[in-house]
Amino acid sequence: MDFEYSAEQRKWYDAAVAFARGQLVDPDALGRDQRGEFWREGYERCAKFGAAGIPVPKEYGGQGEEIATAVAAMEGLGYACPDTGLLFSLNASLWTITMPILVFGDDAQKRRYIPPLCDGRSFGANGASEPEAGSDIFSMKTRAERRGDKWILNGRKVWITGGPVADVFLIFATTDPTKGVLGITAFLIDAGTPGFRVVREIPKLGMRTAPMGELVFEDVELPAESLLGREGRGSRIFNQALEWERGAILASVVGTMQRQVDRCIERARKRRQFGQSIGKFQSVSNRIADRRTRGETSRDMVHRYAWLKKQGKDATIAASMAKLHVSECFAQNSLDAVRIFGAQGYTVEEGLERDVRDSTGGVLFSGTNDIQRNIIAQHLRI
Repeated sequence: MDFEYSAEQRKWYDAAVAFARGQLVDPDALGRDQRGEFWREGYERCAKFGAAGIPVPKEYGGQGEEIATAVAAMEGLGYACPDTGLLFSLNASLWTITMPILVFGDDAQKRRYIPPLCDGRSFGANGASEPEAGSDIFSMKTRAERRGDKWILNGRKVWITGGPVADVFLIFATTDPTKGVLGITAFLIDAGTPGFRVVREIPKLGMRTAPMGELVFEDVELPAESLLGREGRGSRIFNQALEWERGAILASVVGTMQRQVDRCIERARKRRQFGQSIGKFQSVSNRIADRRTRGETSRDMVHRYAWLKKQGKDATIAASMAKLHVSECFAQNSLDAVRIFGAQGYTVEEGLERDVRDSTGGVLFSGTNDIQRNIIAQHLRI
């Protein structure tokens, strides 16, 4: 397996870095983080650049590239753009909304929803988690009942990334609680549908620029064409969306970790204490070496996932391992960056404390890291 960039992947990576340096420099970045505000204009710029639809066929408004190319581009964005929340939102919309519609939707659904998601006119959110259905996701209580040629939804969803600002939602509900996982069905719902509302925005520790919300459905009437895929097959859609998310959503974080390493190397060379640069002290140089190692292994994990998808092989375990490893490495690398910068790294203006806060979410979303360990252990038949 050769994970070196192809010419096309290198082109996208370089273009993403240049684009982010020129178009994603937000003078109000600190203010947005403090206010927990999504940068919609930044998202639209990313979409116009092509990032929202890289693996989508051109006939639906995408770039027609491979997942590996999308991963390379996201890594480039992560290297040059410090807004982790923006990039997480971009990736969440791509991997958990656009891709499921592309794979499981009929032609009418693809032509209605995918082009706006690719060009930035629309932003998507995935709604599965509930107050009592997080890690045990298929114990969800949101109910969908068929009435003639309509579906009626009632229930509540929580911890929904992008919920307060999304235009289209992929919502999972049970059509028959007695069937368990075989009763789960997926629906596409537009914002503003009568009976559907966002009841609150949820403040959180990190990734504040990726708004999180709670959704309520009260006798929401949906036409038959809102059904994505077949009735009772929602678990397949959910699992596939979760695999894409786990395997690819942290590609931008790989770029962020490389940016952190570069900053720490520069700091270690320039900062002097006791008559020499701090990089001469083994405790500092070893910490940077460890950070570089974590970054490289994280990159290999993500690109291995993309390689398996290209080969048409089962990538379920690779996705869980990538999510587990990259998120843990990002959390440790972010904390180490603060240590290397010392008191300056602890300040808000330096931006490293934001990385620490943002990285914490990585060990929780897409299934907690303990869940990933369970999945990997089951594969090993422990």
